[in-house]
Parts: sequence; structure tokens; C-alpha cells
Amino acid sequence: MSAASGDIAFAQHLALPPAARAQGTVTLPGSKSISNRSLLLAALAQGTTTLVDVLAADDTDRMLDALTALGVALRMNVATGACDVTGVGGGFPIHAGRLFLGNAGTAFRPLTAVLAVLGGTYELSGVPRMHERPIGDLVDALHALGCDVRYLGSEGFPPLAIGMTGARAGASVAVRGDVSSQFLSALLMALPLARGSGAAATTVNVTGALISRPYVEITINLMRRFGVSVASADANTFVVPAGARYSSPGTLVVEGDASSASYFLAAGAIGGGPVRVTGVGRESIQGDVAFADVLERLGADIRFGPDWIEARTGARLRGGTIDCVAFPDAAMTLAMTALFADAPTTLTNIGSWRVKETDRIAAMATELGKLGVTVECGEDWMRVAPPSAAQPLRGAAIDTYDDHRMAMCFSLATLAGVPVTINDPGCVRKTFPAYFGAFAEIAR
Repeated sequence: MSAASGDIAFAQHLALPPAARAQGTVTLPGSKSISNRSLLLAALAQGTTTLVDVLAADDTDRMLDALTALGVALRMNVATGACDVTGVGGGFPIHAGRLFLGNAGTAFRPLTAVLAVLGGTYELSGVPRMHERPIGDLVDALHALGCDVRYLGSEGFPPLAIGMTGARAGASVAVRGDVSSQFLSALLMALPLARGSGAAATTVNVTGALISRPYVEITINLMRRFGVSVASADANTFVVPAGARYSSPGTLVVEGDASSASYFLAAGAIGGGPVRVTGVGRESIQGDVAFADVLERLGADIRFGPDWIEARTGARLRGGTIDCVAFPDAAMTLAMTALFADAPTTLTNIGSWRVKETDRIAAMATELGKLGVTVECGEDWMRVAPPSAAQPLRGAAIDTYDDHRMAMCFSLATLAGVPVTINDPGCVRKTFPAYFGAFAEIAR
């Protein structure tokens, strides 16, 4: 069946017709990464914070539910997207409970660290896929700080139980950086809450390469907005200073989601354009705005404003090798723009795809194959060949693996003139419930 945008959450399938052109303007939903970080920091801060343009989606719902269960006073205005958060000034009023966090990594990892550092009697769980996503490196770091964190299932994975011990400031702790940058972000957000943090600094040393570094920069930027300045002596050393304490900035406006912008910017680059996204611009604190720079290097016509980015077709997109270590989520969109390139495209440093909502390397390869695309892949890379006269694209029904980015990515295949059916289109409710309605507005 096909579905109108209002029915997508309940539809099993969504039939997307071929599109000849993409043109228009899209107002982006709030950034998931900024929304969930800001909600947590506002909850921990002294004072009341008004967060404007908070994302309304499954991932933020899980954070809001958890904060409410922990005793935080929240008032959400769904019509305006503003949320008033009355901060607890350091420690949650409720010291025990069971929290279900779905598949929201931006809720699960930071809350694990914060609750473990504070101490309490908690159980954290999620959907089955969340219980397959690694968290052992974060738990190891928390153990080194003296926290009581136990596995309730397989070692190294959720669900977790947290005990009363808590953490003491003043140590130097190591955490791996090559699985998920969320582990480092979670530690940094939690450490101002450690016992003795008023008198002692705590150092976090990253071992191995730090992937998705721009997401850590989002964390540090937002912590600074809430009164805590993290020092960084070098690329792998981060210090939460003595005396760090969260305080409300009053009002904080959440930027539009730069990862979600990638689909519409790609549509403009391959579908004529112009397509403009509003809510994010050149001065964004999100690393995924680098996706627009990559499109420009590949041949697209990209223009920036203070709170918008616009894409239109320029030269035919070039193939080649693209290092995606800084923007792995937006990099998925490059696997789709590769269909419109003049030569094969190789995406490197995408190993983190394998521990996301699904194994995205395997999923992308399988679903691109249904379109008739030749794909090669390894542990942390993928090579996508553009179609040819001998091997043209064909329409297909695309499985989405309960992964919002799979659903959004494959809508772009319609701009190659083939019909696509998206199975379980409602999975986009994780971060962008209105995605298909927005896509229909620009795809002509």
C-alpha cells in the first residue's frame, strides 16, 4: 500500500514514484544530538532553561521519559517545540528506577554515565537492537572511576544495573575512541557530578583513534553553554576542571539537524535544485555540515547563509575516495549520491556503521543490490559503482531494518527515475517523523 504522510507511522509500505526534479525549501527538525544533550544538561543544571526547537521524535521522547522518571520537572509545548526544564542542580531527586531507552544511543550512553557517577539503584534497558550495541568501553571507564555498573545480559552490552557507589573526581581515566564517540561524550557530561569535583579535576585520555570527533565538539560546546569548560591539552586528552558546575544559560535554541539536512542537500545536487534547508548554516556547531563541503568538492553548487544551506546541480558529481570518519551518519547519503557519479565512489572509515541501529554496511550493500547496483565492502569501507547502460538501475522494495537513515537514504533513488517502495516507513519517527511529507514537497 502507499500512504499519505499522516498515515506513514502506521503503514507497512510506502510507494515512492520516480521523480524528475528536486526543488524547494525544507525547515529542518531540531538536531537529535543537540536536543538530547541539552535536555540532560538542562536537567542537571542549576536554574530553569528554556530549550527552543527541541526535536519531537522517538529518541527525544525516551530522554524526556527518563528525566521525568528521575524527578525532573519538564514542561513541553508541542506546538512551539519549546521545553522548559527546571534543573536539579547536580543530582536527581529519585535515586532508583527502571528506565527503558528504546534504541536511543544519545539517551542510553550519557544516562549510563551520569547515573553511574551519581550512584543509585537503576536498571537501564532498550529494544533488542540496543542490547546488541556495545557499551563495554564506557562501562570499563566507569569501573575505573569506582562506579558500580553490572551487565544484566551479555558482557559488554546492555541492559545494565547501576549501584550506589558513584565516582570520585581526581583520577585519570582511559576510554577507547574507535567504537563510538558517545562514550567520551558521556564521560565528559557526567564528570562534573563526581564526588569531590569541587576540589579536583578529572582527566579523560582517549586511546586509539577518536571517530566522529565533531560530535565530541558538540558536547564540549554545549557543556560550555551550561558553564563547564573542558580543557584539551592535545587531541586525545580532555580535562574536566575542579569546581565545574552546571548552570542554566536561560534560553538555548536547538539548531536544525545537519544529518537530516544531508538528504535534501543531496536531492538538490542530483535533482537540479535549488533545494534549501533552513535551521542550520555555516556557523553550525554540528560536524555534519561538512557533508555540504563534500558535495561541493564532488561538483555540486552549494551556497551558505547564516541559518540555511542550499544545493543545486553543478557539474556531474565525481567519484573517488571519501574519508567519512568525521561524519558517519551523513556519509550514508554519499552511498546514494554515488549512483549519480561519473565513477565509482569508495567510502572509508565507516566501521562505526556496523554498531548503529543496524549493521549499516551490510544493510546498505544488500538494499543497493536490489536496485541493481554493484557494491563491494569490507570491515570499514564500501565501494559503490554508478549504474551503466549495461547495468541500469531498477525499482525495488527496500527493507529498512528499523533504521531511520536507511528509509531516508533510499528515497533519493527515485531521483534516478525509478520507483521505490520503502518497507516500514514509520521507522523515521526515531528522528524525523515528517520526513516523507517533506521529501514529497521537494521531489517533483
